Amino acid sequence: MTEVPKNTAPKQQVGPTTDMTADAIAIQELDEFRAQGWTKLIAPAKVNLYLAIGARRDDGYHDAATVMHTLNLHDVVYVRRNPEGGNAPVARMVARGDIVVPDLASEDNIACKAVNALAAKTGRLDDCAIEIRIEKNVPAQAGLGGGSSDAAAALVGAAQLWGLDPSDPAIEQTAREIGADVAFFLHGGCAYLEGTGGTFVHNLTPSKRSVALVKPEGGVSTGAAYCTFDDNPQFASPEQAASVAGAAAADAVPLYNNLAAASETLMPQLAEIRTWLEGLPGVEGALLCGSGSCTFAVCSDFASACHVVAQARERGLWARTSSFGSARAIAINL
Repeated sequence: MTEVPKNTAPKQQVGPTTDMTADAIAIQELDEFRAQGWTKLIAPAKVNLYLAIGARRDDGYHDAATVMHTLNLHDVVYVRRNPEGGNAPVARMVARGDIVVPDLASEDNIACKAVNALAAKTGRLDDCAIEIRIEKNVPAQAGLGGGSSDAAAALVGAAQLWGLDPSDPAIEQTAREIGADVAFFLHGGCAYLEGTGGTFVHNLTPSKRSVALVKPEGGVSTGAAYCTFDDNPQFASPEQAASVAGAAAADAVPLYNNLAAASETLMPQLAEIRTWLEGLPGVEGALLCGSGSCTFAVCSDFASACHVVAQARERGLWARTSSFGSARAIAINL
């Protein structure tokens, strides 16, 4: 995650900076976590380059075709055996920067639900006293998949603590049962999915382009967005659907989200943000993330993304620079 200078110009070269004090503190924190038995994992955010919602089915769900792509913006998740014991996973979320952390009890946290479900599936309910610490860099109610990614990371971390083979099918089965996005984060990168948006079809070559993320306060209820969509559904054309289904690379996928109009109706500020972003120099396209409320702008270069973020912050909006990547929920060495 990159801090953006306020007065960065669109084509100005942006060089690396070093905060030696911050680096020293980070190293000290890593040493403390290592000594305390934590496993560290990353949980990347995602965007939908393409989201084509279909008609509502008899079971209440909607058919959906989507191209998901992970970003290099990510939460950091730590897991360990709970030194205080107990018989259930517990989670604590910590805000980073200007992120607002939801006030959730552990039993309501999707990461804990995922660990519980994996324990039940693998016969480890008696070994379920796991502590989860989630450092939030990805905002909630954004359409960036932060909670689902945290759940995927918690599954990977719990499996490692229990000595499960990383390829154990129970891990992916649990992920699919917890949420459509969760299994995607076990693989990351860029993928085309169908069904209700969670059935993997094939991978695409990831993009390397820069991205600016912009979010106002508040969010849109996913349920309300779908209800509004159902009142006046606009479906992708068969030609567009076939073209996207056959795309081999992320950069060949046109930005499309037929759920966006519903969300923008419920929260008109989202349409204003998208229109504003589309008019900024260096922005090649802008699209709402899922049902919102974050909009991502694909930029021609990193300096342009920095300029977009600086302008958004001056408007009082949450904003971050990032880039497309191949990240997935994975443990990293402390």
